[in-house]
Amino acid sequence: MNLVFTYLTIAITFVGLDMIWLRTMVERLYRPVLGDMLRSEPNLAAAAVFYMAYPAGLIWFAVLPAQQDGGALRAFASGALLGCFTYATYDLTNQATLRSWSTGLSVADICWGSVLAGVSAWTGFLVVQRMTS
Repeated sequence: MNLVFTYLTIAITFVGLDMIWLRTMVERLYRPVLGDMLRSEPNLAAAAVFYMAYPAGLIWFAVLPAQQDGGALRAFASGALLGCFTYATYDLTNQATLRSWSTGLSVADICWGSVLAGVSAWTGFLVVQRMTS
């Protein structure tokens, strides 16, 4: 039960914060760089797979290790590192292969992914701690 609740907490945090980011930044950051490469409407099936899978990665790589030998700061740091590496993989691959991708877009998106994953893992860790204490 704790694992399911942790997953749901992380997923709700991650999706909720990312929706705020995307609604705020698509027109300011992404569309000016990507132009017509950006869909007018997102592919919801692909988005759903991503938003279901990523919280599981945060549990495995950030929350569970923090429960073993760390604390909330360890959950945040491990989540932020996972976010940094995964978003960097996406962004830097795009920057290397797509003509219109910019360094500024990569930096902003990697920073966002790091904060988003760190905060989501931290929130999941705190919820588990409260449930088990």
